[in-house]
Amino acid sequence: MSEIQTHYRTCNICEAMCGLEIQHRGNEILSIRGDNDDPFSQGHICPKAVALQDFYNDRERLKTPIKRTADGWQAISWDEAFGEIASRFRGIQQDHGQDAVGVYLGNPNAHNFGNAIMLPRFFKALGTNNRYSSASADQLPHHVASNYMLGAGMLIPVPDIDHTDFMLIIGANPIVSNGSMMTAPGVGKRLKAIQQRGGKVVVVDPRRTETAKKADQHLFIRPETDALFMLAMVHTLFEEQLVSLGHLEGRIDGLEQLAGAVRPYSPETVAEACGMTADAIRELAKNMAAAESAVCYSRMGASTQSFGGLCQWLNNLLNILTGNFDSRGGAMFPQPAFDLVRDKKGKPSSYGRYESRVRKLPYFNNEFPVATLADEILTPGEGQIRAMITIAGNPVLSAPGGARLEEAFDALDFMVAVDIYLNETTRHADLILPATTGLEVPHFDVFFNSFAVRNIARFSQPMFEKTPDQKHDWEILRDLALHLSGQQDDGVTPEAMLDLGLKHGAYGKQGMSLEKLKANPHGVDLGPLQPCLEQRIQTEDGRIRLAPRLYLDDLKRLDASGLLQANQNNDYPFTLISRRLPRSHNTWTQNSHRLVKGKNPCTLQMSPADARKLGLEDGQMATVRSATGSVQLPVEIDDDMFEGVISMPQGWGHNRPDTAMAIAQAQPGVSMNDVTDSQRIDALTGNAAFNGTRVSMQAA
Repeated sequence: MSEIQTHYRTCNICEAMCGLEIQHRGNEILSIRGDNDDPFSQGHICPKAVALQDFYNDRERLKTPIKRTADGWQAISWDEAFGEIASRFRGIQQDHGQDAVGVYLGNPNAHNFGNAIMLPRFFKALGTNNRYSSASADQLPHHVASNYMLGAGMLIPVPDIDHTDFMLIIGANPIVSNGSMMTAPGVGKRLKAIQQRGGKVVVVDPRRTETAKKADQHLFIRPETDALFMLAMVHTLFEEQLVSLGHLEGRIDGLEQLAGAVRPYSPETVAEACGMTADAIRELAKNMAAAESAVCYSRMGASTQSFGGLCQWLNNLLNILTGNFDSRGGAMFPQPAFDLVRDKKGKPSSYGRYESRVRKLPYFNNEFPVATLADEILTPGEGQIRAMITIAGNPVLSAPGGARLEEAFDALDFMVAVDIYLNETTRHADLILPATTGLEVPHFDVFFNSFAVRNIARFSQPMFEKTPDQKHDWEILRDLALHLSGQQDDGVTPEAMLDLGLKHGAYGKQGMSLEKLKANPHGVDLGPLQPCLEQRIQTEDGRIRLAPRLYLDDLKRLDASGLLQANQNNDYPFTLISRRLPRSHNTWTQNSHRLVKGKNPCTLQMSPADARKLGLEDGQMATVRSATGSVQLPVEIDDDMFEGVISMPQGWGHNRPDTAMAIAQAQPGVSMNDVTDSQRIDALTGNAAFNGTRVSMQAA
């Protein structure tokens, strides 16, 4: 019997970058624990990490290419698959133009170091502008705000949670998410530490979330009104003469324009629409301004709505105007060892370079909004998408209007999926190319070190060797690119490109390299966040733009929306919001028996008052109907819900036929995106507006 071995790696399921200690005997995994010697996560681990062994051992995971035939799915060789894909894609592009092939990137790509580095080469070989990803169903408002205010979409400010005295959390649940767009393993302990040092945590949310229950104060707010609420906060800072720019005072443009733009939005004007009192809004603004250090953090609830772009602009403004931008305890900027922001200064943004063909939505970060993907496939005419490749994504469940996307994928001439499962999206493909995953891959967090609340760097070696028949994602992308371009392999690998970036990065002179990271399997601590915006800002003149024209113009759309009048919709009287579950992250995690065992988590949460009005009881099946579709799921009566607001988890619905994910199918839930509307977007950024969907409800 072989000896027990210990392997250290970074968990790459979610953003938290938790360090893991895995004990195994050969290929048998004995335990997965938090790594107590990891300088960042310090032993913290969330429930999802145990799923890494389920991915590895799952008998349903695909390991060789398969092709749809009249007799069902058949295994084929890699060479056959690459040859057919290159031939079909090139034929379609020759007949219908380069943009006739579309690309969709799912959530796991952000956690895949090889893909992050190799995708640009693949895109160049494919030559299409029709690119889409989960980013426009998630965080696009953050990137657009950073682009227009700071000159680079990836220059994202993150809360210095470990040093702040006052944290305002809007539409976020970091205890469950571990800090989305704020990589912070063990958020619960970090929030508790704020309170233990005499600070305060305030949550504004339509639901009393797990985070809100641990906070010092929770304020209910009506969905879609976050921008009004934050405008009133900014208004109060000007009205009460509480604006203090701190060390950035000489770097600010647009202060007077901003003051004039927010003047109409007093707390008294917006309070009724928001569902809170004017005094509460005013007091919150004063408390944030008075704190020795403070930070505002808003996330999915504020981003995935009709005014998500305004929300993330206003979030930055609250931190800047209270003197808490690029300042200890405020909103700060990581200095990652592998920097995605270098050499962007003064370079033109891709925002608005093109418009989508059908709905004229903006192009940003080299992609179009996923909310219009079905339009581009189903609408005939020049530039119509006729073929697709999806890479580690399941947009049928994760993008708005999932049923229409199914119709669109069925209408394609040819479809390819790079994925480890036959799921609700990949079942529409003609060919599926499976890659290694989890414990078989090397890993470095290319993206999430850029959002981390402490500067660190870690590289994980593969724990298990892949079989001769398997390929890493980046090898699939490389070989597809070579077949498409006809070029020869130049031998460049993601590890070589990573090493080059580390040596030329912020810590290169201190000896940072891939070799150094491999010699330190627990990671290298690079220290707490430090003021660094003067060096990292990417606007041509090094100044912060407080009042970009597109945000001031978007206030007119907000005024015309009717939100201030708090209009009732008699046909659809309830507002639907999504929620995140501690043991779920994407489709893959829902085929892990460790993460889905127990009672059905896919419930419809509503307030007791709403349940009484409708005569609904706990556990009873209810029908939720929108203008685009309907679903049925069990009611969960919950005191933590704001009256008139209902909530269900996002990303479920494993009840489609012809998939091969037995564990997920046994606990299928329903897809929220069968009732969301792909026409509902934040017009400023193109981000999908899941939250705030108007629905009706009745007993099933």
